[in-house]
Amino acid sequence: MKTAAICEVLSQKELIPGIFDLHLKAHEITAAAVPGQFVNVYTKDASRLLPRPVSICGIDRKHGILRLVYRVSGEKTGTRQFASLRKGDEIRLLGPLGNGFPFEEAAGKHIFLIGGGIGIPPMLETAKAAKAEGAEIDVILGYRDLCFLDDEFTAYGNVYIATEDGSIGIKGTVLNVILQEQLRADIIFACGPKPMLRALKAYAEAKNIPCWISMEERMACGIGACLACVCETKEKDAHSHVRNARVCKDGPVFRTTEVVL
Repeated sequence: MKTAAICEVLSQKELIPGIFDLHLKAHEITAAAVPGQFVNVYTKDASRLLPRPVSICGIDRKHGILRLVYRVSGEKTGTRQFASLRKGDEIRLLGPLGNGFPFEEAAGKHIFLIGGGIGIPPMLETAKAAKAEGAEIDVILGYRDLCFLDDEFTAYGNVYIATEDGSIGIKGTVLNVILQEQLRADIIFACGPKPMLRALKAYAEAKNIPCWISMEERMACGIGACLACVCETKEKDAHSHVRNARVCKDGPVFRTTEVVL
């Protein structure tokens, strides 16, 4: 059940240049949220009508605290306005939105949790939920250069890192890590840029490994009404009779066998 709420800022800090860690008091949203979902965050600028979708990084139901880790995308953007928020400020949210990862499928199994770039934050709460189900976890994180959140994943499994320049971990991509370390898994959960997801889809289908991916698409309404974030699917939608799905409402998490990348 999604809720529109005015949320109080509890804290915010910059993890690395351009990546911010925001904690909000959001009891109603955290009560309903599951790993892999997102929220729409609204600016206070009347000229910016559309919200910004931000994936959920952390869910503290006991204290009603929602954690969002996001990237500032430019100097005159909504995310730049969010970066100016300070303790005690208020911000309007709508959520939780979309679906989540089927972490119950990981119960008692060996799982890859893979994040690339700003696709890393939603994997943190997913790791927590999968661990609670008794999963054995290999966390594989892909960065351009500077790392963030990597130390927090160590509580849930073995952490492997890939960077484009090789300054930390293995030089290359998350798939290079899997191949070079000769890692094996029963299930894959992943979130990141489309080239990464495309490579993982091919790998998973070649190895016959069930794989769920969280799609990153530009969104407008975030609730499935505007059709701005459709992706191509293997099967036709029963209602529209076209091979499309709405990432914001039908996703953002899909099984790789359902979508065309």
